[in-house]
Amino acid sequence: MSVTEPTEPAKPSALFVCVHNAGRSQMAAGFLRALSGGAVEVRSAGSMPAEMINPIAVEAMLEKGIDIRGEKPKVLSNEAVEASDAVITMGCGDACPYYPGKNYQDWELSDPAGQGIEAVRPIRDEIERRVRGLLTELGVQPVS
Repeated sequence: MSVTEPTEPAKPSALFVCVHNAGRSQMAAGFLRALSGGAVEVRSAGSMPAEMINPIAVEAMLEKGIDIRGEKPKVLSNEAVEASDAVITMGCGDACPYYPGKNYQDWELSDPAGQGIEAVRPIRDEIERRVRGLLTELGVQPVS
């Protein structure tokens, strides 16, 4: 008789998508990583990724103690979508595809591109509020 090791249940996963994967989706991914304490597999991507993350988004997240400087914009792929339980697009309209059969949400948010820190803070704070709601939907208790 063999004894099998109990397997841990798969982590819930989320994919945040915006056009450039340089502001909104990176902030959302940063919040989800931090607030889930690693209990959620987090991905982000863009339909037309930028060269680098928006430095004002980085500054806004650092104010919350979350460092997204090491993140790089990534291209949206079908593999990332298929591997994710929830797909959240962020104000990119027709530039972001719709994936039927997924827990799909579209978060209408202002674009932080070209805006100063005073304009980006309310966007960041709204993203945090929505990420906290997503954690509840995924059945994950926030760590902070």
